[in-house]
Amino acid sequence: MTEIHTPRLLLRRWNPDDDLAPLADIQTDPAVMRRIGDGAPRSLDETAEDIERWEEEWDDEGFGVFAVELLGSGELAGAVGLYVPEAPRQVAGQIAIQWRLGRVFWGQGYASEAAQATLEFAVQDRGIDRVVAVTTEDDTSSEKVLHKLGMAPLPGEVAGCRLYAIDLTEFEA
Repeated sequence: MTEIHTPRLLLRRWNPDDDLAPLADIQTDPAVMRRIGDGAPRSLDETAEDIERWEEEWDDEGFGVFAVELLGSGELAGAVGLYVPEAPRQVAGQIAIQWRLGRVFWGQGYASEAAQATLEFAVQDRGIDRVVAVTTEDDTSSEKVLHKLGMAPLPGEVAGCRLYAIDLTEFEA
Protein backbone atom coordinates (compact mmCIF):
# COMPACT_ATOMS: atom_id res chain seq x y z
CA MET A 1 0.00 0.00 0.00
CA THR A 2 1.36 3.39 -0.97
CA GLU A 3 1.68 5.84 1.91
CA ILE A 4 3.64 9.04 2.30
CA HIS A 5 4.29 10.70 5.64
CA THR A 6 5.07 14.41 5.85
CA PRO A 7 5.62 16.32 9.11
CA ARG A 8 1.86 16.84 9.53
CA LEU A 9 0.13 14.64 6.97
CA LEU A 10 -0.42 11.09 5.83
CA LEU A 11 -1.05 10.67 2.10
CA ARG A 12 -2.59 7.28 1.47
CA ARG A 13 -4.89 5.26 -0.76
CA TRP A 14 -8.64 5.56 -0.29
CA ASN A 15 -10.80 3.53 2.09
CA PRO A 16 -14.35 4.16 0.82
CA ASP A 17 -15.96 2.91 4.05
CA ASP A 18 -14.12 5.54 6.12
CA ASP A 19 -13.43 8.27 3.56
CA LEU A 20 -16.67 8.63 1.60
CA ALA A 21 -18.65 10.68 4.14
CA PRO A 22 -15.85 13.13 5.03
CA LEU A 23 -14.88 13.63 1.37
CA ALA A 24 -18.53 14.15 0.47
CA ASP A 25 -18.72 16.84 3.17
CA ILE A 26 -15.74 18.57 1.53
CA GLN A 27 -17.09 18.20 -2.00
CA THR A 28 -20.57 19.50 -1.21
CA ASP A 29 -19.05 22.84 -0.18
CA PRO A 30 -19.54 25.28 -3.10
CA ALA A 31 -16.46 27.28 -2.03
CA VAL A 32 -14.25 24.18 -2.28
CA MET A 33 -15.63 23.05 -5.62
CA ARG A 34 -16.03 26.38 -7.42
CA ARG A 35 -12.71 26.01 -9.27
CA ILE A 36 -12.81 22.24 -9.78
CA GLY A 37 -14.34 20.69 -12.87
CA ASP A 38 -17.59 22.44 -13.76
CA GLY A 39 -17.59 24.24 -10.40
CA ALA A 40 -20.61 22.39 -9.06
CA PRO A 41 -20.68 20.73 -5.63
CA ARG A 42 -20.58 16.92 -5.82
CA SER A 43 -23.23 14.60 -4.40
CA LEU A 44 -22.50 11.56 -2.24
CA ASP A 45 -22.87 9.31 -5.30
CA GLU A 46 -20.56 11.52 -7.38
CA THR A 47 -18.01 11.50 -4.55
CA ALA A 48 -18.17 7.69 -4.45
CA GLU A 49 -17.52 7.72 -8.22
CA ASP A 50 -14.53 10.03 -7.68
CA ILE A 51 -12.98 7.67 -5.13
CA GLU A 52 -13.63 4.69 -7.42
CA ARG A 53 -12.08 6.50 -10.42
CA TRP A 54 -9.04 7.55 -8.37
CA GLU A 55 -8.50 4.01 -7.12
CA GLU A 56 -8.84 2.64 -10.67
CA GLU A 57 -6.21 5.14 -11.82
CA TRP A 58 -3.89 3.84 -9.10
CA ASP A 59 -4.41 0.30 -10.38
CA ASP A 60 -4.08 1.24 -14.07
CA GLU A 61 -1.36 3.93 -13.96
CA GLY A 62 0.59 3.25 -10.78
CA PHE A 63 -0.27 6.72 -9.48
CA GLY A 64 -3.39 8.58 -8.49
CA VAL A 65 -5.04 10.90 -6.04
CA PHE A 66 -4.20 10.37 -2.37
CA ALA A 67 -6.47 10.79 0.61
CA VAL A 68 -4.88 13.49 2.80
CA GLU A 69 -5.17 12.75 6.51
CA LEU A 70 -3.96 14.89 9.40
CA LEU A 71 -1.45 12.92 11.45
CA GLY A 72 -2.48 14.50 14.74
CA SER A 73 -6.22 13.89 14.54
CA GLY A 74 -6.75 11.35 11.77
CA GLU A 75 -9.19 13.75 10.08
CA LEU A 76 -9.56 13.59 6.32
CA ALA A 77 -8.42 17.02 5.10
CA GLY A 78 -9.01 16.36 1.41
CA ALA A 79 -7.33 14.94 -1.67
CA VAL A 80 -4.10 15.57 -3.56
CA GLY A 81 -2.41 13.63 -6.28
CA LEU A 82 -1.70 12.87 -9.87
CA TYR A 83 -4.14 12.29 -12.71
CA VAL A 84 -4.29 12.37 -16.50
CA PRO A 85 -6.50 15.25 -17.68
CA GLU A 86 -8.64 15.03 -20.80
CA ALA A 87 -8.71 18.82 -21.22
CA PRO A 88 -7.60 21.43 -22.00
CA ARG A 89 -5.99 20.02 -25.14
CA GLN A 90 -2.62 21.66 -24.34
CA VAL A 91 -2.13 19.27 -21.40
CA ALA A 92 -4.53 16.44 -22.28
CA GLY A 93 -2.93 13.04 -21.76
CA GLN A 94 -0.07 14.40 -19.64
CA ILE A 95 0.37 13.79 -15.92
CA ALA A 96 -1.11 16.58 -13.81
CA ILE A 97 -1.28 17.42 -10.11
CA GLN A 98 -4.45 18.46 -8.34
CA TRP A 99 -5.71 19.09 -4.83
CA ARG A 100 -8.83 19.95 -2.91
CA LEU A 101 -8.99 20.51 0.81
CA GLY A 102 -11.87 21.18 3.13
CA ARG A 103 -12.28 24.89 3.77
CA VAL A 104 -11.38 24.50 7.46
CA PHE A 105 -7.91 23.32 6.30
CA TRP A 106 -7.18 26.28 4.00
CA GLY A 107 -4.38 28.72 4.74
CA GLN A 108 -2.34 26.33 6.88
CA GLY A 109 0.17 25.13 4.29
CA TYR A 110 -1.36 21.67 3.92
CA ALA A 111 -1.83 21.97 0.14
CA SER A 112 1.82 22.93 -0.36
CA GLU A 113 3.04 20.20 1.98
CA ALA A 114 0.94 17.50 0.32
CA ALA A 115 1.69 18.69 -3.21
CA GLN A 116 5.45 18.79 -2.50
CA ALA A 117 5.29 15.21 -1.22
CA THR A 118 3.30 14.21 -4.31
CA LEU A 119 5.95 15.64 -6.66
CA GLU A 120 8.67 13.85 -4.68
CA PHE A 121 6.67 10.62 -5.06
CA ALA A 122 6.25 11.28 -8.80
CA VAL A 123 9.96 11.64 -9.48
CA GLN A 124 11.48 9.32 -6.87
CA ASP A 125 8.99 6.44 -6.80
CA ARG A 126 7.41 6.56 -10.25
CA GLY A 127 10.16 8.06 -12.43
CA ILE A 128 7.85 10.73 -13.84
CA ASP A 129 9.86 13.50 -15.47
CA ARG A 130 7.21 16.19 -16.03
CA VAL A 131 4.02 17.26 -14.26
CA VAL A 132 1.51 19.89 -15.35
CA ALA A 133 -1.24 21.76 -13.52
CA VAL A 134 -4.40 23.60 -14.52
CA THR A 135 -5.87 26.47 -12.50
CA THR A 136 -8.62 28.94 -13.14
CA GLU A 137 -7.53 32.50 -13.89
CA ASP A 138 -8.76 33.75 -10.52
CA ASP A 139 -7.30 31.00 -8.31
CA THR A 140 -4.48 32.97 -6.70
CA SER A 141 -4.20 30.56 -3.76
CA SER A 142 -3.44 27.61 -6.05
CA GLU A 143 -1.05 29.74 -8.07
CA LYS A 144 0.91 30.49 -4.89
CA VAL A 145 1.19 26.75 -4.22
CA LEU A 146 2.31 26.13 -7.82
CA HIS A 147 5.01 28.79 -7.51
CA LYS A 148 6.21 27.28 -4.19
CA LEU A 149 6.52 23.95 -6.01
CA GLY A 150 8.68 25.56 -8.68
CA MET A 151 6.09 25.16 -11.42
CA ALA A 152 6.26 27.70 -14.25
CA PRO A 153 3.44 29.07 -16.40
CA LEU A 154 3.17 27.53 -19.85
CA PRO A 155 3.03 29.86 -22.85
CA GLY A 156 -0.22 30.38 -24.69
CA GLU A 157 -3.73 31.10 -23.56
CA VAL A 158 -6.63 28.91 -22.60
CA ALA A 159 -9.94 30.65 -21.95
CA GLY A 160 -10.49 30.84 -18.19
CA CYS A 161 -7.42 28.77 -17.29
CA ARG A 162 -3.75 29.05 -16.56
CA LEU A 163 -1.42 26.14 -17.27
CA TYR A 164 1.78 25.29 -15.41
CA ALA A 165 4.50 22.68 -15.69
CA ILE A 166 7.63 21.47 -13.94
CA ASP A 167 10.49 19.42 -15.29
CA LEU A 168 11.08 16.93 -12.51
CA THR A 169 14.53 16.00 -13.80
CA GLU A 170 15.62 19.29 -12.19
CA PHE A 171 13.28 19.04 -9.19
CA GLU A 172 14.90 19.41 -5.79
CA ALA A 173 13.14 17.04 -3.44
